[in-house]
This record gives sequence, C-alpha cells and structure tokens, in this order.
Amino acid sequence: MATPKIVLFYAFTPLADPDAIRVWQRDIGEALGLRGRLIISKDGINGTLGGDIGALKKWLRSFRSYQPFADADIKWSEGTGVDAQGRSVDFPKLSVKVRDEIVSFGAPGELRVDENGVVGGGTRLTPEELHGLIDERGEDVVFFDGRNALEAQIGRFRGAVVPDTETTRDFVELLDSGVYDDLKDKPVVTYCTGGIRCEVLSSLMTARGFGEVYQLEGGIVRYGEKYGDDGLWDGSLYVFDGRGSVDFSDHAAVIGECVGCGAATKRTANCPDPSCRSQFVVCEGCVAVPCTAHAA
Repeated sequence: MATPKIVLFYAFTPLADPDAIRVWQRDIGEALGLRGRLIISKDGINGTLGGDIGALKKWLRSFRSYQPFADADIKWSEGTGVDAQGRSVDFPKLSVKVRDEIVSFGAPGELRVDENGVVGGGTRLTPEELHGLIDERGEDVVFFDGRNALEAQIGRFRGAVVPDTETTRDFVELLDSGVYDDLKDKPVVTYCTGGIRCEVLSSLMTARGFGEVYQLEGGIVRYGEKYGDDGLWDGSLYVFDGRGSVDFSDHAAVIGECVGCGAATKRTANCPDPSCRSQFVVCEGCVAVPCTAHAA
C-alpha cells in the first residue's frame, strides 16, 4: 500500500551551474513520479516534494549523493494521499525552476553564501536553546515572524511581532522604513516554516543594525516536532500545498478568525473573484462571500 509523504528542504551553498541542478532534479523527479516545487539559484536550492515514501527515499539517496546537499535538513510530514500512479495529490505537478533567489526577498545583491551557508545571519537556536533563551531573558525576547501575515493569522508564536506583509519582498521595505528600529537593542528571534526565510531575514536584520538576532533552526516544523502544542506555539502551521495547514497535536488551538463571520477557523482560501489574487482566512460557510466583503 502506498504511503504518502511530503519532504521540505533547502540548502544554501554556492552552485556553479544551477541549470545542471535543475535538469538533474527535474529528470529524477519525473522518473520517480514526484510532484512539488523546487527553486534553484547560484546560492542553493529550496523545495517541497510529495509522493510515495519509497520514491522519496530513492530521491533522497540521489540528492544526498551530491556533496553540497549531503547535510541538508530534510523535514518529513504526512501527505494527504497519492493517485493510482503513486503521485502526490497535494501538488498539481512537478515544477523545477532557476531563479535569482531561492526565496524571494527582492535583495539578491545583499545575500552572501559560502559552503557553510548564509554569511552574517543570526545565531542559530534549536528548540531547546530557544526555551533556554526565554528562561534567561524572559519578556525581553521578541519573536519576529518571517512569513507572510496571512500565515500568522492561523498560527504563530505567542506574543510575536507579525509584520504587515503580503509577500516576502515586503520585508526589506519595512526594515528600511525604521518601523522596527525599537527592536535593535533587544534579543530578536526570527522564525518561519522550515527555516529558510528566517536565514535570509536574520542576515538582512543584522546588516541593518539589529544587534542581537537569532534564527529558529529548522523553523516551526522542528519546534512543533519537539514540543507540539505544549510549548510557545499557538495554532496551525500554514503550508503551501493542498493540505492548507498542519497541526502538531490533537489539541491544537484554533486562533484564526473568519473574515466573513468571525468564527474560529484555520481554513484559508483564495478570493472567489477571479480578478482578485488575495487569500483569506475564511470558514466553509463564508467561502463564497464576495471579495469586497473580505476586504472590508
């Protein structure tokens, strides 16, 4: 019987020939019937793949055989299912592309990467080390959400600063505006889904004079694996695939509020108006509410 799984991974490492990596990953993904999204640049690779566990294990052996990717942190989670051909139903297709950035902050000229990863990023904290920092510094510690604001509506660290961002590209403008300058003398812990966005964000903050910047190693995923819903995390984790969100336990809090009726929900959906590209937190009953009502 097929066992559907999803892997989330990234690696910051200099790549001399990103297009060769693209062809390799496209070919092996197609041969194994995998689906998902991979972005490759001169600075590394970022991806999510879904499929049967056997196919993903074969992909992983090949992936790790390339030395720069040998130590990449691979995060496994449950998939929704696979079709008759063993292909993940959580993704419509396999997409493998070369871009200027593997995560789009709109600042490719600022990022510096060597064989050890991002240069000048924040101090890494494991989930256990994060709790140690909280025990030591208490309320001085600031959680800084490195995701889009919509994601934080259904799940976030307690008391976190959630920037008003629609895309990752909004962070540079907000940081340059000075709106968060009051945090420059505080211990700031950046976090994101799997760790990649806060790798870049922490380096951007450090370059702008934030004096004590940390990044949650492995992101929310690794924290949830360690502490579930019995730590500092509240709600559901938004994911960019057919699942919509994942929970870390059977007692996850529901902190999202439907834009239509205000009911508690973790459900997100695209605006029903084809001309609108926005996404909202919205319950099943209000999903067809016009876009103008969502934005009100």
